[in-house]
Amino acid sequence: MIRFENVSFAYEANPEKLSLDDVSFEIGDGQCVLVTGESGCGKSTIIRLINGLIPEFYPGERKGKIYIDNDEITEKEIYDFVGKIGTVFQNPRAQFFNVDTTGELAFGLENLSVSEDEILKKIDKTVEIFHIEKLMDKSIFNLSGGEKQKIACASVDVLDPSIILLDEPSANLDYDAMNKLRDVICEWKNQGKTIIIAEHRISYICDIVDRVIYMENGKNISDWSKDEFSCFDEAECERYGLRSLKRTSPIKLAQDKNAYETDDNVKDIQEDKVYKTDKADNDRYIILKDFKFAYSGKNYVLDISKMHIKREKVTAIIGENGIGKTTFMECLCGIKKNKGILISDGKEYNYKKRLKEIFMVMQDPNHQLFTESVLDEVLISMPDEDVKKARQILKEVDLVEYEKRHPMSLSGGQKQRVAIACAIASKRPIILMDEPTSGLDKKYMLEVADILNKLKTAGRTIITVTHDSEFIENCCDDIKLLK
Repeated sequence: MIRFENVSFAYEANPEKLSLDDVSFEIGDGQCVLVTGESGCGKSTIIRLINGLIPEFYPGERKGKIYIDNDEITEKEIYDFVGKIGTVFQNPRAQFFNVDTTGELAFGLENLSVSEDEILKKIDKTVEIFHIEKLMDKSIFNLSGGEKQKIACASVDVLDPSIILLDEPSANLDYDAMNKLRDVICEWKNQGKTIIIAEHRISYICDIVDRVIYMENGKNISDWSKDEFSCFDEAECERYGLRSLKRTSPIKLAQDKNAYETDDNVKDIQEDKVYKTDKADNDRYIILKDFKFAYSGKNYVLDISKMHIKREKVTAIIGENGIGKTTFMECLCGIKKNKGILISDGKEYNYKKRLKEIFMVMQDPNHQLFTESVLDEVLISMPDEDVKKARQILKEVDLVEYEKRHPMSLSGGQKQRVAIACAIASKRPIILMDEPTSGLDKKYMLEVADILNKLKTAGRTIITVTHDSEFIENCCDDIKLLK
């Protein structure tokens, strides 16, 4: 049983704003509860209070009482709940302690002094449930974002906790992986575990949760039963600012758009054209040739002989987790050295030249935020610093009030929007975005879609890796499948 009694909390980094405001609820043993609402409503704060990361790692002022199995948590240490509470974070990197996947699954059990034979049995059982045989004995650093999320879920499952907390667990998962996560949650439900899921993408779990707690401005405004929530339609979701309840595969969208393409062929282009001298094609397409990449001593993880990207449009790159989408983006922008050539306006760009023409918003924005304030982050991205213009861009992504905040003190979704603001400020003609709606609610997903639509109207070409069907429907003109 988990019980909140009149709980309020403000982070030390922003003491004037209450992240939780007089919140009270009770979650019974074995319940599966979805906590949802717009970004910044307090979902992640609830997770951090339950697992003890507040105040151990996130200091601030808390009022009210929180009970877990009738124990008031202020009377306990964070290690008292090891093995009882397991957490899957929005950014799985935050919870890894090992450099290899098998070691990561064993780590928690080793710390609980479980015997080697028992550890191996538990790992085998979890690997079978999660279907992650191919991910064992791999370097954590070589996994995609979605694969890391799978390992994070598995590292929690292997400990067999009675309470499982998930913070945006589907943020980086492809459609099939999201369905597998749903199966795992159902398995945990059947085992009688208490499950709390803080989530924006709700379509894959809307029919399996027992309750839905809706948060707004730090308050739990509504508490819907399974029967009440099952009556929601798209109009009701729109009213509350919730993501769509429709479960649509990106591949199905590609088929509907009649744009289902292999990684080296485009239906309406003949392969034998001389692209450098064909002005009509140069006006319509950016052409990629011989994009290949292999990690040292291994087979190609990327092998694209030819691809055509529509100019001044938004193109979605889809494909299952680990197929090479992020590697493709890193080669395209020049971060990873490869021999591939980009042809634009009849000019050829190798990886060095592409670094000056392309701006990339990474899947994990922590890798590209360097300054002491949000405003400074935008300013350093500009060819010529312009404070007035920088503030206008921050207004476009709804971050003006955070301009003086340190970027690392923001939520995951807010960091993502800072990176997008930097891309806009860069004025580069080609913008790459790797999962730009990861962790975003409907409001901000639609804002990002609107920004991309405006950018293409202004003459920019946008290429985005995404698993988000709702996002694709709102702004993507073309879809490419990597396989």
